[in-house]
Amino acid sequence: MQIVPYLSFGGKCRDAFAFYQSVLGGEITHMIAARGTPAEPHVAPENVDDIMHARLIGEGFALMGGDAPPSMYQTPAGFSVSLQFDNTDEGKRVFDALAEGGAIIMPFDATFWAAGFGMCHDRFGTPWMVNCEIA
Repeated sequence: MQIVPYLSFGGKCRDAFAFYQSVLGGEITHMIAARGTPAEPHVAPENVDDIMHARLIGEGFALMGGDAPPSMYQTPAGFSVSLQFDNTDEGKRVFDALAEGGAIIMPFDATFWAAGFGMCHDRFGTPWMVNCEIA
């Protein structure tokens, strides 16, 4: 079994997944909008280009997501996508990239449990924790 976070967006899924790919690497294997699918007649015309399903696969991770219908979108709360790194420099690079244009909740720094740890919300509202184990 693998646990895969599924992130919801309010019309910004395409941009978010392009950003996540630029930061985390990997390959976007799915980026499906309603336009041209059997779902199109059931979607408001202004939302047919919103993403119904996206998938980013990389070494040791997978992320999935989509744009929620406008009346159903809620700002993410009550969780964080947690990234674990062995290399503190790589963890700091990823944290800084995710935090840019977003909000830092806890700056990236050494803690009593980690060589580096930080919490942020990215520019799309997704909450992240970046943790670098003590060697």
